[in-house]
Amino acid sequence: MTNRDTHFVANLADTAMAEIDAVRISDKPTNLYLDAWRDLRKRPMFYIAGLLILLVSTVAFFPDLFTQTPPNDNCLLANSNGAPTAGHPLGFTRQGCDIYSRIVHGTSTSLSVGLIVIVLTTLLGIIFGSLAGFYGKWVDAVLSRAGDIFFSIPYILAAVVIMSVFSDFRNVWVISAAIGIFAWPSTARVLRGEILRVKQLDYVMASTAIGVSRFKVLLRHVMPNSIAPVIAVTTISLAAAIVAEATLSFLGVGLPTSTMSWGNDISQAQADLRTAPQVLVWPSLALSITSLAFIMMGEAIRDALDPKARAQR
Repeated sequence: MTNRDTHFVANLADTAMAEIDAVRISDKPTNLYLDAWRDLRKRPMFYIAGLLILLVSTVAFFPDLFTQTPPNDNCLLANSNGAPTAGHPLGFTRQGCDIYSRIVHGTSTSLSVGLIVIVLTTLLGIIFGSLAGFYGKWVDAVLSRAGDIFFSIPYILAAVVIMSVFSDFRNVWVISAAIGIFAWPSTARVLRGEILRVKQLDYVMASTAIGVSRFKVLLRHVMPNSIAPVIAVTTISLAAAIVAEATLSFLGVGLPTSTMSWGNDISQAQADLRTAPQVLVWPSLALSITSLAFIMMGEAIRDALDPKARAQR
């Protein structure tokens, strides 16, 4: 036998292939949401947005922890558009009310409207989007056309009309319904598109093949694996809902002027922009920071739930 006919077979245990094929039993189980959480924990933007949202939520639910000054009582015209003084760090409004106290007590109103709108839009979006995407055919055609009709109407314009019609019943619930009824199509579209992708996967077809009812397949398999984009959209939409409430109040068709709201404060302060800009700047800054916090959180969640975005970082 010549050297050319000699064959050498390496020991399988000594090759790198053995390590590649080895089953790593000690590895922790993973899924989309665990991977997203591990990614979020490494992102400073997630912690910054989380701290801001926690601060805003605490102010909204426990305003007395931050100020003991009543927002509408003890308003003295002698303090009209006054500069900051001891116990009143942001100054006074034209009516002589404490700006800081009004901002603190207005937080609960703005956040309440945002939360109610998001609950309404998420429920409507999930119902319409899931049924249209999963059942298809005429169900998809009818629900999608209904969504297109609502989507073609700017929800701010629709809310202006509704609040003008129900001008005698302007409160947090009415303004939330006016915004939410016309703001759900975007959530429905996102969910419908994701369900169209997920329902073609093998485990969905396998569940159908073994006799599981279609509605159970939708609830047990399709919805849990399609809801991730809705979470990101919902977080960003919360910021849009808060801004929408402030916009309606600024236009004079939102909450009554007697209701503590950042939009009302901004609307009442626009006449004093040149003489006392602080009356307009501080509630506008509170609105901007709150909206920015929810947008940052939504962006962080969206990137964390997207495997392609995680791979590019």
